[in-house]
Formats: sequence, structure tokens, C-alpha cells
Amino acid sequence: MATSPSTPRADARRTELPLTVIGESPRLRADAERNRTRLLEVAADLVAQGGAECLTMDAVAAAAEVGKGTVFRRFGSRSGLLFALVDHHEQLFQAAFISGPPPLGPGAPALERLRAFGPATLRHERDHKDLYIAAHEDVFLRYEAPAYRLRTAHLAMLLREAGTEGDLELLAHTLLGYLETPLVRHLVTDRGMSVERLEAGWHALVDRLVGAA
Repeated sequence: MATSPSTPRADARRTELPLTVIGESPRLRADAERNRTRLLEVAADLVAQGGAECLTMDAVAAAAEVGKGTVFRRFGSRSGLLFALVDHHEQLFQAAFISGPPPLGPGAPALERLRAFGPATLRHERDHKDLYIAAHEDVFLRYEAPAYRLRTAHLAMLLREAGTEGDLELLAHTLLGYLETPLVRHLVTDRGMSVERLEAGWHALVDRLVGAA
């Protein structure tokens, strides 16, 4: 997962370190990255045409005209492929809350940035709903994903800057739980709640945690 150098906490910054194979030449690494990018482009086209349910390792291999083993070597599993595809969208979202304009990005008070984070996340994941829901199928992999760890670190940083008391890491996980795509889908689709109601609920939760009036 690509992250900005301005990522606030060391555990988030560690996600920037590339995994390399000892003895592998830079040219091979560059070729491998180009091949990976090509496979992700093919996967994105398949999702755009038929939804996430149409995304299989076989389908990507056929569309990219490579062997299925090549796809497995690059991503390990369908879940790995889904998370890699989510990474494409996550990079844009990360740029927005790490270095974009306020109130989501730097330059606004921490409370305002916290309040902006929820609606921005809801809109971002709603735009790619099927993909995020499919990626959530492997719950344990989701919580180990660099994107999730970065969001946790970011929220904990903002809670600290806002003067919030308590275990900030656990509070950050609690806030992210409110934004989980399967929960949002259930509330909107099955319970008939509006996105505006969810956004207002986020603001109320943040205000209570921070202790704002």
C-alpha cells in the first residue's frame, strides 16, 4: 500500500517499505511491477463490466492472456487480488486525508478533520461498494491490510491532537467499526437509513469521544 511520507505514526510508516527478493535485479523488480499493474488494470476492467462477483483468478488470467499461476504468484489468492485492487482506490483516498485540502486534509483543527473523515469514507466506499464488500469476505486479511492500519493510525493521531482521553488505538478501531462497508450496506439497504443519517451519527459519535459541546 502506498502511503505518504507525512503519515503520522511509525507503525503506519512501516507500510511504505517495499518487499524485495534478495539478489533480484532492479530491472526484474520493475518488470514485475509493470506486470502486476497490468493484471490490476485487467481486474479493474472486469469489475467495471460485471461487478466484483465476476472477478476470479481464471478470468483475470484469461483476459490478461497469461497463465493462472502468474496471477497466483502475484496476489496469492482471490482475496489478495481484491485487496490489491482496493489499493488502487485507497491511494487516492489516502492522499486526500493525508495531504489533501482541509477539512479532510491538514490545515483544519483535529476535531474538524475527524468529523470530515467519516462522511468522506462513506462516500469513497459507497462509490466502490461491491469491491469493498467482496474484500471484506476475508475479515482477518482486512484487519492486517496496510490501508486499515493506516486509517487506524490516522484517527488515533487526530484523537490525540484533539485532546481525547483514553486508549486512542482502541477508540480508533471503534470509529472504523462504524464505517465498515457491510454494516453501512445493512443499515442503508436493509434498515432504510439514509447516508445523511449515518453522517450525522458519525459527527455525534466523534463529538462525544472528543468531548465537544
